[in-house]
This record gives sequence, structure tokens and C-alpha cells, in this order.
Amino acid sequence: MLKNFGDESTGILSYMELTDLKFIPRRMYYVSKVPKGQVRGKHGHYEDEQYLFCIQGQILVNLFSKNGEQSIVLNPGDSVYVDRMVWGEQQYMTGNDIMLVLCSTKHDDADKFTDKEEVLKR
Repeated sequence: MLKNFGDESTGILSYMELTDLKFIPRRMYYVSKVPKGQVRGKHGHYEDEQYLFCIQGQILVNLFSKNGEQSIVLNPGDSVYVDRMVWGEQQYMTGNDIMLVLCSTKHDDADKFTDKEEVLKR
């Protein structure tokens, strides 16, 4: 999804057109300084959709939906779309990883579920 401009001698600018997204972002955050091997996430959202971007390092993303399970390794510049009603977790592989997240909704604790089996109930 990210496009790159430049080279190693002058630096690389990575960008995307927000019109390429499936939603208009309402919130953005990033996660950094996670110890190597640590797993975060372990939840899903009833309404929120997200794009997860690896900015630095390497992040293993595990997703569980009614369609089954999927594991994706994100390297710098890679991203994955996470639809509503998808339970996910992320394992930070290097200890120097940075994950940027774009969300379709504002933060709402009531939108979050931690029980993986909730995915199959709807």
C-alpha cells in the first residue's frame, strides 16, 4: 500500500493516498519500544476497522475471523487491513519495531472484545 520514492543515497520517502483506504481514518496511533518476542493486541473490534503498518522492524500479525486464521509477517512498508469482527494479535520480532495503526472510529472501550470465540458468535 505504501509507495516509495528515493534511494539509499538520499533517503526514501514512503507515502500513500488516503483515498486508497476502505475508510476515512478517525484515529491514528503507533506502538514502539516493545521487547523482542512480546505479543500485544489479543482483541478485536465490533465496529472499528484498522490498517496496521510496519514502520520499522518486523511484526508477525495473527488474525482470526469466520473465514479462518491468517498469519502475516510485516516488514517496513508492509500493511494489513483488519476488518471489524476480526480478532488479532501482533508479535514484535526485533525489539526495535514500530507499528502505525489507522482506525475507522474514535476510541471506544465498548467496541473491543478479548474473547477470540466472539468472532464466531456473530
